[in-house]
Amino acid sequence: MSSATLPDSAINTAEKHVRDILTLAFEHDSTHAALVVWDGQCELSLALTAAYRRCLPDATFIDFDSVAPDTIRAAFEQLAPADLVVLVQSSSFRLDAFRLRVELFKRSLKVIEHPHLGRMPGAEALLYIDALAYDPAYVRRVGNALKAHIDNAATGVLDSGGELLVFAAAFEPARLNIGDYREMKNAGGQFPIGEVFTESLDLEAVNGRVRIFVFGDTSFSVNRPAHPITLVVSNGRVTEAIDSTPEFDRVLAQICADEGEIWVREVGFGLNRTFTRNILVSDIGTYERMCGIHLSLGAKHGSYNKPQIRRAAAKYHVDVFAITESLTLGNAVVYRDEAWQV
Repeated sequence: MSSATLPDSAINTAEKHVRDILTLAFEHDSTHAALVVWDGQCELSLALTAAYRRCLPDATFIDFDSVAPDTIRAAFEQLAPADLVVLVQSSSFRLDAFRLRVELFKRSLKVIEHPHLGRMPGAEALLYIDALAYDPAYVRRVGNALKAHIDNAATGVLDSGGELLVFAAAFEPARLNIGDYREMKNAGGQFPIGEVFTESLDLEAVNGRVRIFVFGDTSFSVNRPAHPITLVVSNGRVTEAIDSTPEFDRVLAQICADEGEIWVREVGFGLNRTFTRNILVSDIGTYERMCGIHLSLGAKHGSYNKPQIRRAAAKYHVDVFAITESLTLGNAVVYRDEAWQV
């Protein structure tokens, strides 16, 4: 397959966005080595690889499908701390038990991951490229302002059009995914970026109802039901799904079977303005950055520890996306009219 399946204009756009990511987010320059591991299994992977070749002419490029795993491991071992690794993946690279990003971070390497690109062909590939645009003036300002509101709010209310989900306790210290790694131990992660996330300090202090318009299904794809599903939440757990669908019922049944109950954990604040309620891509990990609010169902949320949840027993983290008329933190309305008000 050739990258010509995407227009030259798309590769030009990808080049601009990649260059901004490298320069503004990672502050990468010629004093540090770069290694790009890629595959040629989809048009988006090929287009992004072409963009990285333009932006990193001195980098080493390795086709994942053409070499043995030991060759890739050896290439990683040649890198020094603060060097850069880029992973351009039609699905998700596996090197036996070698957990790529974890191991690369252990080596103090900077990491840019582009996984599951094969899930987004054609017009979705163009949306993905648009979503890579990095505007630090917007994302850092809004991200830090949201963190300040979250960290100081004693309560929160999510209005999803006549239904209210009430967070009656304060929130965990918010985490930022805004391309500012200066104060962080690890530099990098999955792209596109643009998110602030937290969860209730007291998981059982979450009650009410929330209408969702998209959920991550059992194939990790964006599933948009014909009509919104209303979740009933009692003491931090989903107790009912009104106007559900067979696929969403399967998701809930799977969580219940393995975890016994369905916790609401993450509260995610997406900042990426490429994606909206009506502009979607199929990959749930990419769409997670959409400009709006998402929640996670299931006990798994590795960023925060809770006394009633054993990490080893937590298996599921399923993103669901809320219709959001408004979000109030404390006395401040921070989201309204499909935009952040901070």
